[in-house]
Amino acid sequence: MSFPFSLPSNTSLTAIVLIYGLLGLASLIYLFQKQRGGGSDELAARLGSWWVIITLMIVPLMLGALPFLLIMSFISFVALKEFLSITPGRMEDRPIVVAAYLTIPLQAFFIWLHAYGIFLILVPVYAFLVLAYLMTTYGKVERFLPSIGIFHWALMTTVYNLGYVSYIMFLPGGCNGTAGNAAIVLFLLIATQLNDVAQYVWGKSFGKRKILPSVSPNKTWEGFIGGWATTALFIAIVGPMMTPMQFPESLLFAALMPLVGFIGDVTMSAIKRDLGVKDTSSLIPGHGGALDRLDSLTFTAPLFFHLLVFTSYGPFAMSCS
Repeated sequence: MSFPFSLPSNTSLTAIVLIYGLLGLASLIYLFQKQRGGGSDELAARLGSWWVIITLMIVPLMLGALPFLLIMSFISFVALKEFLSITPGRMEDRPIVVAAYLTIPLQAFFIWLHAYGIFLILVPVYAFLVLAYLMTTYGKVERFLPSIGIFHWALMTTVYNLGYVSYIMFLPGGCNGTAGNAAIVLFLLIATQLNDVAQYVWGKSFGKRKILPSVSPNKTWEGFIGGWATTALFIAIVGPMMTPMQFPESLLFAALMPLVGFIGDVTMSAIKRDLGVKDTSSLIPGHGGALDRLDSLTFTAPLFFHLLVFTSYGPFAMSCS
């Protein structure tokens, strides 16, 4: 077994330069507006946070698969902590919280070993069974089902689903020509965030008809359709350049990904609305918590990974032939 540790490809570097270029342009526009008496403090906070977020993701990507796995594991830890902090828990479940956190390094270990079969079942099967059994050892049955349901939902979204992002870096890079796995991860992250931003911009500009007013009052049909068209166009054009997917596979992902990202967003909105909170934390100025920025990715990452593997690597084939 060798460490998958390499410098990014030309495709990755081009994407990184474009990302920083766009962020720099947005920052210059904000400074220009501020000099003219415009530019809100919230926008400044959002831009500052984006500089930090993008750097924290790109630097490990530039270094290789193992550093990226470590930073993603830390992000999973933060997201899991946020989820558990906003959900009601029982005092006797505190040892279960420790056991839940232990799934993060354990999953990372099996990703590092390329143990795809174990990765698939570790959280949804064995963590599911073990955590439930551990909770029975207390002998307290009050609110047992809601409590174990919270742990299972938290682990599936913040640990298991985000684990697919890390696993992309451990797929065989040779199947992707010169682009490299870092370019594939960048493509997923850009497409997911573009979908969120595009739906927000289209909704703010033209939104009138609410989709789910009781769940997410700001979501509109105009925002969803405009965001879907924008993201789908980006995926269809850029997908074959940054991933091993051919044009037909890119079209399939283009059709599905904006919808799945929307579902992830409104699902987390439903959870927060049920709990009576606006954000999962105040960790990121102008954005809320880590989970607030990752809600769409927790749904798009598994979809993208499986489409990628089954269309470009062959069913269950984790190596090139």
